[in-house]
Amino acid sequence: MDIKEIQNLIKFVAKSGASEVKLEMDDVKITIRTGSDSDKNPSVQYAPVPAQIPQQVVAAPAAEAAAPAKAEPAAPKAADDSKYITIKSPIIGTFYRKPAPDKPLFVEVGQTIAEGDVLCIIEAMKLFNEIESEVSGKIVKILVDDSSPVEFDQPLFLVDPS
Repeated sequence: MDIKEIQNLIKFVAKSGASEVKLEMDDVKITIRTGSDSDKNPSVQYAPVPAQIPQQVVAAPAAEAAAPAKAEPAAPKAADDSKYITIKSPIIGTFYRKPAPDKPLFVEVGQTIAEGDVLCIIEAMKLFNEIESEVSGKIVKILVDDSSPVEFDQPLFLVDPS
């Protein structure tokens, strides 16, 4: 099974509303879980299944395994961030902090912004979309690294509206 088929399967499961799908083939076992109310993104666990020993071994990718460990210490910090406005990605694509490699950054931490100011660019399907601020305030934190992929509704910036 190639990556395209797995991606299509994930999309199908997400649209179907099923909470979990398990697929076992000759040497591959795939489990797709769409998660609970707190986890809206489907997760995929993929592991080879030994031919002679029937087991239910599913190895989680390292990034997913590390995420819950980071969520615990971040809980008290979330209360501090509640006074800030979160600017989220309106589309899926690649996040860029400047219009071109030789140009200055759109915004920096500590910079005051106004409604309509361009904060970043998100490239989607070879189209560069300028993301404008819908609020006025001061940039407190930039949550995404330059040239990183971003998902729909992923937090990009924290803004202090005061």
